[in-house]
Amino acid sequence: MENFLLTMIVGLMVGYIFLRFKIPGGMMVGSIIAISILNITTGRGYVPPMGKIFAQIIAGAFIAIGLERSDLKRLKNIFKPALTLVTGMLILNIISGFLIYLVSPLDLTTSLMSAVPGGMSDVPIISEEMGADSSKVAVMQFIRLLFGVGIFPSMIREVSNLKFFKQDDMDNEVYKRSIGVEGGILDLILTTLVATIFGIIGKRTGIPSATMVFSMLSIIAFKLTTNRGAMPRWMRRLAQVLSGAYIGSRISMQEIIEIRVLLVPAVVLILGYLLACFIIGTLLNRRFSMPIDEAMLAATPAGASDMALISADIGIESADIIVLQIIRMVTVISVFPQIIRFIVLKLTS
Repeated sequence: MENFLLTMIVGLMVGYIFLRFKIPGGMMVGSIIAISILNITTGRGYVPPMGKIFAQIIAGAFIAIGLERSDLKRLKNIFKPALTLVTGMLILNIISGFLIYLVSPLDLTTSLMSAVPGGMSDVPIISEEMGADSSKVAVMQFIRLLFGVGIFPSMIREVSNLKFFKQDDMDNEVYKRSIGVEGGILDLILTTLVATIFGIIGKRTGIPSATMVFSMLSIIAFKLTTNRGAMPRWMRRLAQVLSGAYIGSRISMQEIIEIRVLLVPAVVLILGYLLACFIIGTLLNRRFSMPIDEAMLAATPAGASDMALISADIGIESADIIVLQIIRMVTVISVFPQIIRFIVLKLTS
């Protein structure tokens, strides 16, 4: 217990520092770095297995809370663009994963999970359950998030001015998302209870990522049927620190030395996402008359909350980007790991 308390205090402190410096995924990245150093220098980095399960339950609930009833009503308008986006992301995931596998010493599961267009907090902890090297997956996911937030929006702003793209709006009016009122303490307790019960059920199934998926689906159903639910940002931060600490506690000096093997895979990953962002964005623009800046932002490998801030910064008011990003996240977390598991089992059996 003493080592766990020390681990959490150090992870929270350094994670908060990273967050204050606006480093993408700061709480988790700071926690990974801090606890890996703590573990290498003192051997005292420790998170019990239940900590990992709790982090997955909270992460799943947090994703679900972001879904609003207005998003479901909007879904009929953007179903085809959403299907195109998710299909494109899946193709990108598989191709990039196999390229990483071919040009690096990473095993197939780690390579495919490194290329998953999911969440910085979610994918590494799911990859751990699937037998992948979660520390390397975390590094690759951080690189994906860093470029998705820091580089892609500026590139999209320049590309969107080209006359090559259709400039018609997807609809005559801009969709502005309706956000429900944030719940109180009772809603938080109920949300946590429902997510925990179904998350543990998911864990007992033995299916990779089922803990997070069951938590996520249960809260989607809970919120949409009762119009209740709450998951404050500080709980998400806590889950990020827990996930980061768990990964960091499993890192030794050997893993640090081996991180140099990620240079080529990182280049493959970023080039793949750049190409996919352009191709998927162009497809959404050409086939569905979606404004090119919205289309390319929807295909950017970042998160829904990141896209909400970025789109506002570059003058885009439509909430379709956020809805598409949420659909991407839900699908990626619930479906992609199962597809990857199937591919790996088929190729290695």
